[in-house]
Amino acid sequence: MTSLADQLLGSLNRIAKDVLRTATRQATGTVRKATGARRPSSDDRHAPKLSIRYPGDFKGRPQITYAPHTGKTPDPGEVVSAWVPGEADHTQGKDAPVLLVGRDGDWLLGVALAAVDHDADAEREPRERWVTIGTGAWDARRRPTQARVDRIVRIHPDDVRGRAEKLDKTRFDKVAAGIRKTSV
Repeated sequence: MTSLADQLLGSLNRIAKDVLRTATRQATGTVRKATGARRPSSDDRHAPKLSIRYPGDFKGRPQITYAPHTGKTPDPGEVVSAWVPGEADHTQGKDAPVLLVGRDGDWLLGVALAAVDHDADAEREPRERWVTIGTGAWDARRRPTQARVDRIVRIHPDDVRGRAEKLDKTRFDKVAAGIRKTSV
């Protein structure tokens, strides 16, 4: 059995290696993908340079988990910046903040965030599609943000371009309830 002192030394060793690796990357300009894995590029010439071809939006009721923690890989409960494929044409889309809500195999599942007042468009879009979550570091201007809960996109961990912050459990649960209400 490992002693507490040995466990503590092992943890400190891992932390020191992570700090050294990060400092080296910053000094040399080398950026490693979130998981460190190498994946074949998408062969769609219009898509951004992603790790793997987009398999389509997640359909059905996802298993929603809240498990954010500091580490190398993005986790459900965190807001990240990632490519959000267009709904009608997956080769079109844009970088946007995404709240990660779960996993589907190697893929992360997320809902897009938008700093737009969708209540004003209630006649065009059903109000149930959007859940207001407030402001956060994902928007530099700190505008009120809403999560689109009727569309769950898949994101490969290697394609996460940045991590904004961990969303608190109360707001995450509000989004999860919206997803459960709209998913089939």
